[in-house]
Amino acid sequence: MLFKSLHRGVLLTLTLLVFLLLAACGPKSSGSIVKGKVNVITTFYPIYEFASEIGGDDINAINLLPVGVEPHDWTPRSQDIINTSKAQLFLYNGAGLEGWVPNFLKSLDSDSKVQATQVSKGVDYIMSDEEDGHDHGGEGEAGGEVSTDTLHTDPHTWVSPKSALIMAKNIKESLQSVDPSHKDGYEERYNKLAERLETLDRKFTLELTKLPNHEIVVSHQAFAYLARDYGLTQHAIMGLSADAEPRSQDLLKLADLVKKKGIRYIFFEELVSDKLAKTLAGEAGVSTMVLNPVEGLTEAQEKNGDNYFTLMEKNLQNLILALQ
Repeated sequence: MLFKSLHRGVLLTLTLLVFLLLAACGPKSSGSIVKGKVNVITTFYPIYEFASEIGGDDINAINLLPVGVEPHDWTPRSQDIINTSKAQLFLYNGAGLEGWVPNFLKSLDSDSKVQATQVSKGVDYIMSDEEDGHDHGGEGEAGGEVSTDTLHTDPHTWVSPKSALIMAKNIKESLQSVDPSHKDGYEERYNKLAERLETLDRKFTLELTKLPNHEIVVSHQAFAYLARDYGLTQHAIMGLSADAEPRSQDLLKLADLVKKKGIRYIFFEELVSDKLAKTLAGEAGVSTMVLNPVEGLTEAQEKNGDNYFTLMEKNLQNLILALQ
């Protein structure tokens, strides 16, 4: 028994050492710990924006993911572990987006008081089969002959304003939990953010239901929540991970679908190569257009003062143009 527990301890230590070595490399996140403030660490842009809006001057928010970096394959550095160990709150999306989180939390200082919150908790998750790019609804129903073993939770919850509302509420409650003395301020700022998200939700519903077409072809399977909540059907070139390579027969099948359905645009996103979207558009004889999953800002967008709301408004305008 003693040997077994020692063996487990050695394995855990080695795992953490490897994780720390990997974490020492990679692009730098922004911000550092501020004493006397509630320090909030966020894993990627939408959570950072919502936390900053709700937290206001009562918090110091640090976003781990650097500008211009796509979150699916990013891993944190050793400085991120040090900062998070000293913070009061660690906010991550969950649902499989940040695969590094369990080891990251094990790597924190043993005396760290940081509270970790999965902000997508309470969202009706969509289960997806990576192989065929097909969504199977929020309840994880496999459907047909698809085995539940092949299903993955789709992590792109924030792309729908309806899910973003749930996430914002979780962030507000987490802030109130670690800093009850500013509870009223968090409540007030959350209410303002919720009002803007509700307005955006109503606008998406109103504008998209009026359109004659409801099928979209996207480069990366990131729009299932948007599609489910606003009556669209998503066809994706790649799966849940933005760097998954499709097979040539899949591209040909999609090109046929585009021609058959009279789809006029293939959507691509700025943080991922547009090569496959352009290949498919060329094959089908159609154009390309941006549909942004708001996973992060490009440097140009940051300089331009863009945020979740401006990018989602642009998404809506592009959908209106594509689906007329």
